[in-house]
Amino acid sequence: MSGFLVEPWRLRWEDLDVSQLERTESTFALANGHLGLRGSLDEGEPVSLPGTYLNGFYEAHSLPYAEAGYGYPEAGQTVVNVTDGKVIRLLVEDEPLDMRYGRAHRHHRTLDFRTGVLTRETEWESPTGRRVLVRSQRLVSFTQRSVAAIRYEVTPLAEATQLVVQSDLLANEPIESDTRDPRVALALKAPLAAEFHRAEGHAAVLVHRTRESGLRMAAAMDHEVEANDGVRTEITAEEDLARLTIAADVAAGETLVVTKYLAYGWSGQRSAPALRSQAEAALAGAMQTGWDGLVAEQKAFLDDYWEVADVEIDGDPALQQALRMALFHVIQAGARGETRAIPGKGLTGPGYDGHAFWDSETFVLPVLTYTMPDAARDALLWRHATLDAARERARVLGKSGAAFPWRSINGAECSAYWPAGTAAFHVSADIADAVARYLAATGDEAFDREAATELLVETARLWASLGHHDPHDGFRIDGVTGPDEYTAVVDNNVYTNLMAQKNLREALAACSRHPDVAEELGVTDAEKTVWRQAADRMRVPYDDMLGVHPQAEAFTQHDEWDFENTPEKGYPLLLNYPYFDLYRKQVVKQADLVLALHLRGDAFTPEEKARNFAYYEARTVRDSSLSAGTQAVIAAECNHLDLAYDYLVEAALTDLDDLHGNVKNGLHMASLAGAWQAVVAGLGGMRDHGGQLTFAPRLPAGLDRVSFRMSFRGTRFRVEIVPGKARYHLISGDPVKTAHHGQAIEIGAEVLELEIPEGVRYPAPTQPYGREPRRAAGR
Repeated sequence: MSGFLVEPWRLRWEDLDVSQLERTESTFALANGHLGLRGSLDEGEPVSLPGTYLNGFYEAHSLPYAEAGYGYPEAGQTVVNVTDGKVIRLLVEDEPLDMRYGRAHRHHRTLDFRTGVLTRETEWESPTGRRVLVRSQRLVSFTQRSVAAIRYEVTPLAEATQLVVQSDLLANEPIESDTRDPRVALALKAPLAAEFHRAEGHAAVLVHRTRESGLRMAAAMDHEVEANDGVRTEITAEEDLARLTIAADVAAGETLVVTKYLAYGWSGQRSAPALRSQAEAALAGAMQTGWDGLVAEQKAFLDDYWEVADVEIDGDPALQQALRMALFHVIQAGARGETRAIPGKGLTGPGYDGHAFWDSETFVLPVLTYTMPDAARDALLWRHATLDAARERARVLGKSGAAFPWRSINGAECSAYWPAGTAAFHVSADIADAVARYLAATGDEAFDREAATELLVETARLWASLGHHDPHDGFRIDGVTGPDEYTAVVDNNVYTNLMAQKNLREALAACSRHPDVAEELGVTDAEKTVWRQAADRMRVPYDDMLGVHPQAEAFTQHDEWDFENTPEKGYPLLLNYPYFDLYRKQVVKQADLVLALHLRGDAFTPEEKARNFAYYEARTVRDSSLSAGTQAVIAAECNHLDLAYDYLVEAALTDLDDLHGNVKNGLHMASLAGAWQAVVAGLGGMRDHGGQLTFAPRLPAGLDRVSFRMSFRGTRFRVEIVPGKARYHLISGDPVKTAHHGQAIEIGAEVLELEIPEGVRYPAPTQPYGREPRRAAGR
């Protein structure tokens, strides 16, 4: 179903299918973590969902409740489609180029993962027979965070032709939302109020402010025009539109070239003149660099990234392409976030209202930690910057420490559904887990002192106040929701308890490393004793009769879901069945206990992992894109390598094949990152328990070779898996001590080749009726 040509380093779509624009606009989106442009056509129409986003820029609105309750969040936040600078319209002898009219003799668009440039080539014949060749290139700069640029070229093919190009800055584009799906963004009507507009020469700037959140943004454009004599230009500006019009008579075979530079900035505090100056300065810098310079900087940035992040697959070309697309979009989501969140959709669409979830810390940050650690640090610094809001949220809930939000843009909780929002306290432990992983992988002492210790202490305080000691059961954490949103407000969710246990121990370790920081934070010996006792006595339920861990207390006593009589159109269940029924059944939306087997695998024996995996495999419906990657990891660890391969393919192709039917609203960053985890932690067997890096690689029969790269403590290295063997290659840096299937090794100057031992064979697990994974290629 893909529609994309299979190439190892490019994503290419041939011809135009207007019905598929909603897919290509997301997959062809360009971003750098600060600025994002959806991959809509240059002409602005036809379009499925226009989108230009600035990370952290949102509009506030009230959250409706049928019946209010104490502690319910009052304000929601929705990402704003800011001023669109992508639009470049073309008129050929007064006829607008519109891909729905005339005839496209050829048309293709290509996103190159090595250059970071989206190209388009169209040979179009107007309804009256005029033929032109249109080529465009578009980029969002990784090196100049506020800048995007477009190079637009038009060549008449048969005869001299009058061409008119209209280059726009357009605010308040109309956007429609025709669904009540909670995964879809609220449709905002004209959220931007104009404050300033100016146009002169080939340049223009617009400044707007949101009506409720009070955030201010500026968008600026300037142009370089290359053509023979006779070019006429005119520029105008009004509140919501600035337009440069370029008219030229162009001979057959000659080319009109327009290079458009864009710059964006936003602030919650700076004045309109200050933001205008900021955008104009960024624009001047971009023009000084020039188009060729921006392209060269982009390629150099990506050359360095691919040296440390590339994944190579032999035996499945479609999977190879999908994995590189995944890694490209993950770095687009986080490269220049710089103390902003990484939203669940990145900056590729407005899904989930642009909110960040625990997805970032648990799925995306591991990729960045081991490939671009500075970006991981910046994302964690955003969490640190929102500590006051998390402390206040804990206070409102009658707890100590910091209760981080389930979903947010600015750090305040904005989930109106508390059973799957406020009750999902595990997000605080997920942040602590990401902090500990980053510290172990980088040894970043400055971050440890300035941010990490405080994050670990405040999240530990939450768990100490949220749980309680029972004389018979140990330390209990009751009335919470784990990762599985089909089971809410439960006692002793195993994932939550084990992650809280790690959080408490990491806080103790941080206080030991930095006693002066702990003293500044008011940590006492008595408080540390409370943390230690809570961690040591943490309740982890176990069903002796079934020989498995219940996902939460009494879960294995619930009635089973009737999978055989659930039609395919009944999925996802949350849109077709009441939560009341889901909460009372053994049906799992996404990996929960199985996620604990990965992140807290040090708390389970291999036999427990195999039994638990088989039990939950039969009850997990994967109504969340978060699930397949994790299931791939544990399937591989339990030696179900064909199944691991299947889940890897599903995670990697979630967006390319639109498996969840909602890629229109943006890509699934956690699933893209989960595909990396399925390779590195799944087939590579990489674990980082206790800060110790280890590997246990295995290769499924359907693949000929797998290779992945990563960084640890500043050293870059590559792990290569071939039938029966693994090879460890040092790329740069000092030798790294690690382990291969439990054997201590050192990755050094000489390539290390080791045998892969036979694993224990467990009975093959089964999935719920009709919920088998997507089959991998060639099987």
